[in-house]
Amino acid sequence: MRLIVKHVTRYRYDRPLAHTVQQLRLTPPTLAGQKVLSWRIDVPGYEGAARYIDAFGNPVDVISHREAMTELTIAVEGTVETEDRAGVIGHPRSPTPDNVFLRFTPLTRANPAIRRLAAVAERDGAQSVAGFHDLMQAIRDKVAYRTGVTEVHTSAVDALAAGEGVCQDHAHIFIAAARAIGVPARYVSGYMLMDGGQDSEAHHAWAEVLLPTLGWVGFDVSNGMCPTDRYIRLTCGLDSRSAAPIRGIRIGGSDENMDVEVAVSQESQQSQQ
Repeated sequence: MRLIVKHVTRYRYDRPLAHTVQQLRLTPPTLAGQKVLSWRIDVPGYEGAARYIDAFGNPVDVISHREAMTELTIAVEGTVETEDRAGVIGHPRSPTPDNVFLRFTPLTRANPAIRRLAAVAERDGAQSVAGFHDLMQAIRDKVAYRTGVTEVHTSAVDALAAGEGVCQDHAHIFIAAARAIGVPARYVSGYMLMDGGQDSEAHHAWAEVLLPTLGWVGFDVSNGMCPTDRYIRLTCGLDSRSAAPIRGIRIGGSDENMDVEVAVSQESQQSQQ
């Protein structure tokens, strides 16, 4: 399947910015299950961006603006060819040792309630795909998908206690549970082609665990499935903070307002010929 992504993020400020620096993790990798055919990032100053690969293997573009501005627009457009591999991406090259993904963070720490959930994944052994499917369903049963009840700083512990959350919260709980039983797990941010008529999320999120026989395998708790050819993997990290597609610091420009528009569509068969 070929997926077309159009993603625009607009920042508006009541007063002009004096200085801003943006870290953009907006370039998807080519790996098992996806091949980037074209990709373009449009933002003022992009031609002079500093570029590097971060500790998790994500390409990063650093944009700095020193001129006064009250609005900043970041636009991304591209085409990615995808393949349904039932969430299995294997062992792509990475600068990060696998055991780094055993490290808990404030967003992914495990408490007794999460450890009890984690026991579900151990029924068939801690390295079993079936066990993690059971864990995924157990989290879905405990935490209903509902927007507006959590925010970007909500931890796995707090989301589980609330019994409600979004894809970010589901992923954090899954990761915390996997790490609690000694299985490396990481947070993934990306795009997803929704069923006809549904609006795309700004960014979708899921989790990956490392299994010895398969390598890294993705689990999308919010949708109760492993990623398919409807998914584009963008970034990975220990949690939503380290995998954030856009991070920045600014001086001035109080009262920031952000609008995000994302459209993911399937390229028609005629245009592929």
